[in-house]
Amino acid sequence: MLRCALVIPFLLTFAVPALAQQPNPREKKVRDDKTKVEADGYWIYNDLAAAFAEAKKTGKPIFVCLRCIPCVECVKLDDDLVNTDPVLRPLLDQFVRVRVVSTNNLDLSLFQYDYDQSFACFMLNADGTIYGRFGTRSHRTEWIGDVSLPGLAKALEGTLALHQDFAKNKPSLAGKRGPTPEFPTPEKFPTLSGKYSSSLNYAGNVVQSCIHCHQIGDAQKAFYRAKKGPMPEKLLFPYPHPKTLGLILDPKQAATVLSVEPGSLAAKAGFATGDVIKELNGQPILSIADVQWVLHNTKEQERQWVEVSYERKGERKQLTWQLPDGWKQQDDISWRSSTWGLRRMATGGLILEVIEGERPAGVPKEGMALRVKGVGQYGPHAAAKNAGFLKDDVIIAFDGRTDLIRETDVLIHGLTNRKPGDSVKVTVVRGGKTREMKLPMQE
Repeated sequence: MLRCALVIPFLLTFAVPALAQQPNPREKKVRDDKTKVEADGYWIYNDLAAAFAEAKKTGKPIFVCLRCIPCVECVKLDDDLVNTDPVLRPLLDQFVRVRVVSTNNLDLSLFQYDYDQSFACFMLNADGTIYGRFGTRSHRTEWIGDVSLPGLAKALEGTLALHQDFAKNKPSLAGKRGPTPEFPTPEKFPTLSGKYSSSLNYAGNVVQSCIHCHQIGDAQKAFYRAKKGPMPEKLLFPYPHPKTLGLILDPKQAATVLSVEPGSLAAKAGFATGDVIKELNGQPILSIADVQWVLHNTKEQERQWVEVSYERKGERKQLTWQLPDGWKQQDDISWRSSTWGLRRMATGGLILEVIEGERPAGVPKEGMALRVKGVGQYGPHAAAKNAGFLKDDVIIAFDGRTDLIRETDVLIHGLTNRKPGDSVKVTVVRGGKTREMKLPMQE
């Protein structure tokens, strides 16, 4: 199951006979979805091989919808997508449509996307060429500012235009396919191997047999953490949202600039409201997710840049978008579901929040002040609890640093400057008094 970014725990089984007899609502939802979609016949259900075979037979492009079934936020878009939208339906009729509800055995050389998503779409040619991606998120629960039905329609229209003259357009699409992954499919990662198979277990507990999207990202991070070296910036700050750079794109369009934040990297590059981004680094752009793909794959070096082809008032223009070292770290990763694993590694299970307004007694007026919002209670996530940290402690220094203003900053420092087994000094204020504590770094 493609799991929602808002982590929903599995239903617990209590030792109460009446409750124990009730079916797991998630299990029922998954099975009911399969029955309904297969009966309707409009979508190929969880069978990518069948979709590719159909595309080769018919000459149609493929539309793959990777979608979390239990996620309420996804349903709001998906129900309209399938059943009611009069603009999307005739566009979708021109595609081979496949709905993927599990990442078990997913080809990671092809399906590379933001694994913190719970609704991600690919538009493909039958030969595996990627026309584009659709689906983004920059908040735990709110999605309206990032995706829309009109925006999806624009992406589908753009795909059909590229598909119509595929031979001519194919060279410009080469960059939409990513590098060779660490492992070919999710269940091959060390942290997932032996726990999951290559298919869903409909004969047993289908929910528990499923690899969620975020588990791929978690497995990637665990793989690098186990090497004891710094975690790559690309992995810590995946798929940077354009708004991090001050570029606000209209979710109802493919990639039209809605506004530009004054003084931002986008403003310095020369973007203006109304600009229509046509290509980035030579790749046709069909959605915000396509923009994120290019930003995600900018090379990690001292100076990075993106070649931009855009339209302004009907005239085609070019610019080079210079991006300084460390620009990805402007992004905030605290909303991501994968942050839960990072908290285990770098804060021993602490959840931190910036103090808004007046600071408590004993906390300096300036500099770092992160309140402990939550403390993990079990397993490796209880490391901070076992070290004596309490809810409402205020961290004012971490490993000698007092300039780590956000939770994101603390996580990144721990993951790039410390390795598992290290112990860092943490200064906290509790009840108006300062105390020095130690926090273990973990895998």
